[in-house]
Amino acid sequence: MTLELALFILFATICAVSAVLMITRPNPVISALFLVLNFASLAGLYLTLNAQFIAVAQVIVYAGAIMVFFLFVLMLLNPEKEKRFFEDKLKLRIFIIAIVALILVQIIYMIFLSNPSDSITSEVSRSVQTGTIENIGREMFTNYILPFEAAGYLLLAATIGAMVMAKKKFE
Repeated sequence: MTLELALFILFATICAVSAVLMITRPNPVISALFLVLNFASLAGLYLTLNAQFIAVAQVIVYAGAIMVFFLFVLMLLNPEKEKRFFEDKLKLRIFIIAIVALILVQIIYMIFLSNPSDSITSEVSRSVQTGTIENIGREMFTNYILPFEAAGYLLLAATIGAMVMAKKKFE
């Protein structure tokens, strides 16, 4: 067993266990912390697949910014006062259980009964270089500089607009 395979199995196990713990915890803040662990293990999986940029973006965007926003909303809403949604909806429960069973059957089929290709083509070796931060940065600042700058100006305009709308009056 290679180190890459061992790390992949480790991160996949952490990802699966943290996902199950996330949806089974009654406290939403603890669930959010397990979601952060899930995001971190996904970043590790991306690293084992040679997608460094996606791994870094996963940690910065999702585990950082999105989870801070999510925890802020959870604290603001105070979910302990909310009524349980599925208590009196038996048909919805049965439908959800059927969908989960169907997805589980598909995952078991993919793991045990499918035949993945063992041959490594030149496209696979090129894809390792495509996901590097250097290659993405080179493409972004050479071939896609105009859309990159347009997105930056759009985000700047949205930020200024949000600040203007949030301020009651200017002094």
